[in-house]
Amino acid sequence: MPSRSDQTRQRVVEAAIGLLTRGGRDAVTTRAVAEAAGLQPPAIYRLFGDKDGLLDAVAEHGFTAFLASKRIDPDPPDPIADLRAGWDVAIEFGLANPALYTLMYAEPTRAESAAFRTGMGVLMGRIRRLAAGGWLRVDEELAAQIIHATARGAVLTWLSLPEERRDPALLTTLRESMVAAVTVDQPAVRGSGPAGAARALRAALPEQTLLSEAEQRLLTEWLGRLATDD
Repeated sequence: MPSRSDQTRQRVVEAAIGLLTRGGRDAVTTRAVAEAAGLQPPAIYRLFGDKDGLLDAVAEHGFTAFLASKRIDPDPPDPIADLRAGWDVAIEFGLANPALYTLMYAEPTRAESAAFRTGMGVLMGRIRRLAAGGWLRVDEELAAQIIHATARGAVLTWLSLPEERRDPALLTTLRESMVAAVTVDQPAVRGSGPAGAARALRAALPEQTLLSEAEQRLLTEWLGRLATDD
């Protein structure tokens, strides 16, 4: 059972999210949050340190909620369809929670959030399955950056547009551009070139136990070179 302090923190965070949703970031003052949560302003400082600490807690709550919305299939029948579905979930969350989403991604340091890192782990799992199947066109890290950047850019661009200019084709086009940028039309491991096979083998390395740690590091380096030699 959560402690009284944890319950109070949760109440404050929920009050801050309510103010954020209704009035934007400027509405989230320590005095307004304390009043909405039924507390005195000094309690906010005791619980969160300062307003920035409170906003960080609100962002962490957002990342946790986003993580809970992800649909995770450890063995999808179609990994590219799974990639599209994951991207769509990110867009849906952003459009449903515009003020919270904007706060979540307003500060680069929020990438240190535990829930954010867990969410990125889910994304890397999707990417690793693509690589293992020979579907990945680019390096895994670059693929993650492209997927994350296109989703975030799509949401923030959509929210910046007047409602009459919001064309759903924007989201569809960005998603398909992302898919084309990070995946190939046919699994590369079926081809004669070494790059796709190297990406697939490198993705499978963490699953093997025959090589020593030093051997695995060396092979990973070699495969990394081959994987970029398209």
